[in-house]
Amino acid sequence: MPNSWTEPRTAPPTLLPAIAGAIVILVALPLFLLAGWRVSGWAIGAVLWFGSEAFGAVLTQLRTRTGNLAAAGVVAFGMLFRAIAVMVVVLAVAVSDKWLGLAAALTYAAGYSAALGLQLVAYYTGPKAGAAA
Repeated sequence: MPNSWTEPRTAPPTLLPAIAGAIVILVALPLFLLAGWRVSGWAIGAVLWFGSEAFGAVLTQLRTRTGNLAAAGVVAFGMLFRAIAVMVVVLAVAVSDKWLGLAAALTYAAGYSAALGLQLVAYYTGPKAGAAA
C-alpha cells in the first residue's frame, strides 16, 4: 500500500484559501484597534498580503493558459520573486521602525498561515492525481 503522504494529487482550488486569508486579515484590524497598536502596520501587512495573492492569481492564470516550458520558468521565477519582495519590504519597514515592521509581519503571517493551512487540508483530502474526482 503506497504512502498517502507521497502520492501525487491534483492541485487544490485557491479561491477558498484566499477568502480565508482575507477574512483573517480583516479580523486582525479590530484586534489592532482594541490592542492600541498602530493601524499603519496592519495596513502594510494587508497590502502586502493582498498584493501577493493578486500576483499569485496572475501567475496561476499564466500557468493554466500556456503549457510550454518557458511559461513554467516565468511562473517559478514569479513565485520566488513574490516571496522575496515581501521579505524585502518587511525588512525595510522593520529597519526604519521595528514595531511597525513587527505589526506588518504579523498581519502578513496571519493571512498567509490561514491560506496555507486551508490549502494543505484541501490538498491532502483532495482526489489523487489521475483518479476520478
